[in-house]
Amino acid sequence: MNPVWTRRALTAFLLAVLVICGMLLYRLWMDRVPPDMVSGEALIGGPFELTDQDGNTVTDQTYKGKLMLIYFGFTYCPDACPTALGVMSAALDKLDVAAERVVPMLITVDPERDTPQVLKDYVSNFHPRMVGLTGTPEQIKQVAKAYRVYYQKVAGSAPDEYLMDHMLLIYLMDGEGKYLTNFGPQVTPDEIAEEIRKHL
Repeated sequence: MNPVWTRRALTAFLLAVLVICGMLLYRLWMDRVPPDMVSGEALIGGPFELTDQDGNTVTDQTYKGKLMLIYFGFTYCPDACPTALGVMSAALDKLDVAAERVVPMLITVDPERDTPQVLKDYVSNFHPRMVGLTGTPEQIKQVAKAYRVYYQKVAGSAPDEYLMDHMLLIYLMDGEGKYLTNFGPQVTPDEIAEEIRKHL
């Protein structure tokens, strides 16, 4: 037998085996992967346990049945956070009574300084229904990871004068805590209110 043809036949056979094995492994993987991982839904959000501005322990289930408008920031933020919370508040004002079905929320990325009392004083400057959430550094790390939020401490001139570098998105979640959409820094109150109305 021609050795060249023997090598080609062996190569073709091995390739066929690899293709079949690959197909079997893919089928096995598809059978084991939860449906939500292959449904095309964004894997943003999830269970959390934090402390609100009144010192109460809350979870994602506390807000079940209501839309959540969530921003990750911190009270010492010089500009981006006040701007985002101001836009969120203005959007709620445009919704009038329908805003009662929406929970506006600031989740701090600076739990060392943002105690419940600090958050209470801060969020009251924006909207009477604004919720401020904090927790242990580990709890904040977990919820930030669930929402794919980047944050990092940036050193200042003194140990207690640091800032936080963080993502500037506002998330809209449905009544089951599932991701609907997000808004960037240039969003207007009208745009947020219009999007919220679609899901009320």
